[in-house]
Amino acid sequence: QVQLVESGGGLVLTGGSLRLSCAASGGTFSMYSTAWFRQAPGKERAFVAGITWSGGTTSYEDSVKGRFTISRDNAKNTMYLQMNSLKPEDTAVYYCAAVSIKGIYRNYANYDYWGQGTQVTVSS
Repeated sequence: QVQLVESGGGLVLTGGSLRLSCAASGGTFSMYSTAWFRQAPGKERAFVAGITWSGGTTSYEDSVKGRFTISRDNAKNTMYLQMNSLKPEDTAVYYCAAVSIKGIYRNYANYDYWGQGTQVTVSS
């Protein structure tokens, strides 16, 4: 069973950039479809971006299109989320998720494995 650990969160000013990483262990990362979710205080966990096991297909929530880029390096068992032009509304805990089913899923209930989360705070 895969284990996931996020890193790269922090405090950034509006318009700045951060790159999140999700390191996987305990399984073959290439066998999993993966995604980034985020959860702000008082809100439900929401889909941000997803990528298929081969990295050939990606999907983004509308509010991050053109600003965020999801990618993965299966040789390094790592998934990334490059976040540019950050806004205060991007402030949340960001979670890495994985499921051993091919495809992209926007509902958090479809994912079997989760990281502990990394805090992203965007200051105005």
